[in-house]
Amino acid sequence: MKKLLFFICFVLVIVVGVQGFYIFSLNHSNQSKTRSFAKPLLAYTFKNLKKTLFPATEITLGPITSESSDSFSRIFYFSVPKTPGGKTMLKASGLMNIPKESGSHPVIVMFRGFIPDSEYRPGADTQPSALVFAKNGFITLAPDFLGYGESASPSADPFENRFQTYTTALSLLASLKNLNVTLEKNYHSTVSANLNQIGIWGHSNGGHIALSTMAISGDTYPTVLWAPVSASFPYSILYYTDESDDQGKALRKLLSGFEKLYNTDDFSPSNYYNWIKAPILVGQGLNDEEVPYWWSQNLVTTLKKDGVDANLITYPNSDHNFLPAGWTDAVNNSLNFFKQSFQNENR
Repeated sequence: MKKLLFFICFVLVIVVGVQGFYIFSLNHSNQSKTRSFAKPLLAYTFKNLKKTLFPATEITLGPITSESSDSFSRIFYFSVPKTPGGKTMLKASGLMNIPKESGSHPVIVMFRGFIPDSEYRPGADTQPSALVFAKNGFITLAPDFLGYGESASPSADPFENRFQTYTTALSLLASLKNLNVTLEKNYHSTVSANLNQIGIWGHSNGGHIALSTMAISGDTYPTVLWAPVSASFPYSILYYTDESDDQGKALRKLLSGFEKLYNTDDFSPSNYYNWIKAPILVGQGLNDEEVPYWWSQNLVTTLKKDGVDANLITYPNSDHNFLPAGWTDAVNNSLNFFKQSFQNENR
């Protein structure tokens, strides 16, 4: 009898143990699946970014990097949330041009195109135009973006790294309301920003960032786009894979993994151009080998159908940087567009 009782107890222990192990394994498996299929980048969909509040952070000034008879060029700093809506903030830097002439000046925020890390310096791509704007009485701010200049490192995820350009741009626009506090500390009321006159300028990938920012924010800031990358995502990045050493093999592998978790339509700016309310002037060189001129034609046609005040100016014998023939006309047309837009706003 004792042997029978011992055997029954032994069997019960085994059964309970097996059941416990099964429950633990099932829970662990479910947790693993939850972790495996977590989708943190959903925070960067256009719909979610539109609902995200970007805080107005302090803008501070760093050293003067150069000076002309018309303006100072200075490093500036602001903060960017590490993730949309998150409380952890990252340092971001950029280059500001400040007119020497006393008074209240319009503001142009400038977004650069792609530049390799090894070739980058603050103001690269934006500074030639920025100096013309500053000479004509505009304050300009060009963010470095995360991973460039003195900005903090970006996400190790290449797609989040890309989407962080949007959050950087949106954070800077939100922080402009604090710009005059900084100018007052440094220039004692001699120079201030007219925050009722803010414009956006973007070149190439910076045009893509400007379009995305204007769609997400709904701001009506007059916007100039030079040869913007306006095609749908991810075609807009696959188009350039022939420029990489592996012909895009690594990128396509990463994109395949991204598409298993996410719907790329949710991250494609072209699906949200109908959110744009800002007047837009697009400039396009007809000899551009980086951005096909029909991208800009299609963009303007699409914007006009959505009721946006959009216009296209083409520049013959001009490449992606509007050289050799179109740069002076392009920057003057941009300057006149901003001046006219601000005058119209004051009526």
